[in-house]
Amino acid sequence: MRKRQTSNEATDSGGTAATLTRGLEILRAFGAGDSTLGNQDLIDRTGLPKATISRLTATLIKLGYLHYNEQLGRYSIGPATVCLGYTALSSSAVVHMAVPLMQELADRSGVAAALGTRDGSEMVYLASCRSLAPVSLRLNVGSRLPIWNTAMGLAYLVEMKPEPRAALIGQMVEAHPDQAGRIRDLVAEAEDSYRKLGFVSVFGSWFSYINAVGLAFRPTDGSPLVAITCGGIVDVLPKEHCLERIGPDLVRTVERLRARLNGTAEPPPLP
Repeated sequence: MRKRQTSNEATDSGGTAATLTRGLEILRAFGAGDSTLGNQDLIDRTGLPKATISRLTATLIKLGYLHYNEQLGRYSIGPATVCLGYTALSSSAVVHMAVPLMQELADRSGVAAALGTRDGSEMVYLASCRSLAPVSLRLNVGSRLPIWNTAMGLAYLVEMKPEPRAALIGQMVEAHPDQAGRIRDLVAEAEDSYRKLGFVSVFGSWFSYINAVGLAFRPTDGSPLVAITCGGIVDVLPKEHCLERIGPDLVRTVERLRARLNGTAEPPPLP
């Protein structure tokens, strides 16, 4: 698996900040689909030396942020980490108010709706709602997506301020030099879609069989920029349906969420 980008402190030659950063990188190495990781997994994903991994995992285990299975020789997320994540999500007004609206959107569309924000060079799911339809995306809270070829990532990118957006695009091009032209093309298409339609549309750029629309917004309570998407397989969510129905429905959903957060009159859902 590709090593995740780390902050500058992780390369410092010691000190509390470097130790903290490295410990957090170990916790961030766990993805939504990882029940356990071994020492070599952590080394590969963080780029930290074995001795550092051993020292920091021992501390994280002692503090309850990791659990170690002696029989398997593997680590899993501990209760202290779970509590931190639960507290963050449960205390977020954006997540709390978005989930019922997202579930309505998922039920109307027959696919899946999700809310996420950026973590380094990836988007991470903060909430996920699915319809009762038998065919739907099965991504959960904590799932990570690339930025440059997903509706969630591109919607977030379009809404970023110019300077950090340009810096992030530069980082993605540097990380994927063989995809440089495609990255810039997809960003330009997302900007054009947002300008003309009010939302970002992505058709088969992440996986060939997935279509999705996305829209980012800045909560007025000071919460970080987030993006909401609605997507599914092309058989259920063809391009025309995305553009004519799901995209406008997503825009209205975000308008309703913004009104709830601001305590103002809420527009009705689309008929």
